Amino acid sequence: MKNLKVKFKEKFGVNHTKEFFSPGRVNLIGEHTDYNGGNVFPCAIDRGTFALVKERDDNKFRMYSENFEDLGIIEFTLDKLENEKEHDWVNYPKGVIKMFLDAGYEVNKGFDVLFYGNIPNGAGLSSSASIEILTSVILKDLFNFNIDMIEMVKLCQKTENIFIGVNSGIMDQFAVGMGKKDHAILLDCNTLKYEYVPVVLNNELIVISNTNKRRGLADSKYNERREECEIGLSELQKKLSIKSLGELTIELFEENKELIKSEIRRKRVKHAVYENQRTLIAQKELSAGNISKFGDLMNESHISLRDDYEVTGLELDTLVELAWKQEGVIGSRMTGAGFGGCTVSIVKKDKVDDFIENIGKKYRERIGYEADFYVVEVSEGARIL
Repeated sequence: MKNLKVKFKEKFGVNHTKEFFSPGRVNLIGEHTDYNGGNVFPCAIDRGTFALVKERDDNKFRMYSENFEDLGIIEFTLDKLENEKEHDWVNYPKGVIKMFLDAGYEVNKGFDVLFYGNIPNGAGLSSSASIEILTSVILKDLFNFNIDMIEMVKLCQKTENIFIGVNSGIMDQFAVGMGKKDHAILLDCNTLKYEYVPVVLNNELIVISNTNKRRGLADSKYNERREECEIGLSELQKKLSIKSLGELTIELFEENKELIKSEIRRKRVKHAVYENQRTLIAQKELSAGNISKFGDLMNESHISLRDDYEVTGLELDTLVELAWKQEGVIGSRMTGAGFGGCTVSIVKKDKVDDFIENIGKKYRERIGYEADFYVVEVSEGARIL
């Protein structure tokens, strides 16, 4: 943090006045279920995005990121809040400011901000949701807005959907904003009903493995999968009075799957339904302390994402399949949107070093470049430091 303080003074010529932090998130199970009205089971992690801030007296914003040094300071003003390609990462905080204004919150002056993130960008650990929620916490604090976290989560999802143009669900922003130390969140994305569930790992650790194959959500097949599920839902609605796939039990899906005319769409919907039910069972198993059963469900989740939803790819499959063969692994699966990004594994504490060494070596041999590994803890949500 000390270096960031020096860097702020160097970049902006003044001292900062406030510090903020917003975590990344990892989804333990419940993938590609959020926009299908199902349940997810994420937790905030102890890596994320820091911000140092100083208010200004004019309507100018100056933003700098240590993660994108080559782009330098990017400036914009309150009267020109548009998505500009050359503004790159700054479009995320800029979009949040616009959504606050559109919702009637009076942002009447700008600020200087330095960001630094220790979650890799494009790795599926929600670096974008992290900076969005961080910006909303900054706005709430600087302007004393009377707004709760769930409302901010909704505005940040709107930023992603409307301003950035990615049709994502609400899970990422919710986990980042509402995270609680040593707890995962069972979230029903249909109703936003949520429950904190203790993550009790006595002899295990959570290890995130990064394929280092970057994937941008907007240009991945994310929107295509979403559309396939929406068409599948409309086909089922010809007979069933349901509003989302999350309302289907496995039995109801199996009885009515012939309504879905395409084999591919049937597979996509099958994943959404089965994964949703898996997530509900996983929460019960974790609450009961059945960590090995929870691990089995993680493995089943990956197989479904690989075979029915088809969002894994060579790099993710390699990491997961190597993990399944590695001693001390309770469960392993891809996490995030897929097509690259990260896996999440639960590993026995005394086997973590071997896990990293052995899988790292074999991954490099097969794929031709390095994977990165992070041992993470379950953390609080976004906050003022």
